[in-house]
Amino acid sequence: MKRCTAYVSALLATTMVASIALAADAAAIGKWQAGTNYTLLEKPQPPQVARGKVQVNEVFWYGCGHCYALDPALEEWNAGKPGYIEFVRTPVMWGPMHRQHARIFYTLQALNRTDLHAEVFRAIHQKNNILAAQNQEQARALHLAFFKEHGVTEQAFNEAYDSAAVAGGLEQAQKVTVGFSVGSVPLVIVQGKYTTGVSQAGSEKELLKLIDDLAKSEKRR
Repeated sequence: MKRCTAYVSALLATTMVASIALAADAAAIGKWQAGTNYTLLEKPQPPQVARGKVQVNEVFWYGCGHCYALDPALEEWNAGKPGYIEFVRTPVMWGPMHRQHARIFYTLQALNRTDLHAEVFRAIHQKNNILAAQNQEQARALHLAFFKEHGVTEQAFNEAYDSAAVAGGLEQAQKVTVGFSVGSVPLVIVQGKYTTGVSQAGSEKELLKLIDDLAKSEKRR
């Protein structure tokens, strides 16, 4: 009888803890509604992050005007985001032009020149330099000219552009594009479980609040 009572007490305690956790999650998500402000994926794809960390992934395209418009706000948010959030970007991989732009992104990372991320957007959207061409050879020449303009030597560019790191990045970007059935950008994926965007959140400002709340709800798990 004592064992039975102890078991029931433990079961009630576990249930109470679970209920508290669910309530905390609901409080963290707050006013946001699934299906309206964000999509709760039927088959989550948890990222490989350290315990206690939450990944926020922006899927974007350098040629997208909406991505260009959102980028400054995301940069500001990234600079002051909570320490448990790991922010990453993934270039979408819909076709040849997107792949060419994705190669620029991963070359920036390989060269440790992520400071040029915004410059790529500006080149395309302000200077009308689309940084893409009919074939990869022509695209490479355009990309080399861009990097040289910003102080990168041809040797450094070639080593990075053809590196295994860039090839691996392109492969991962393809997996994300297909795995999450990305149909529009910018798309924000939180912990491989939620997707959302500016139109769902209501505005850029609201999107950043929503990202924080979704990430907070995941940190409690």
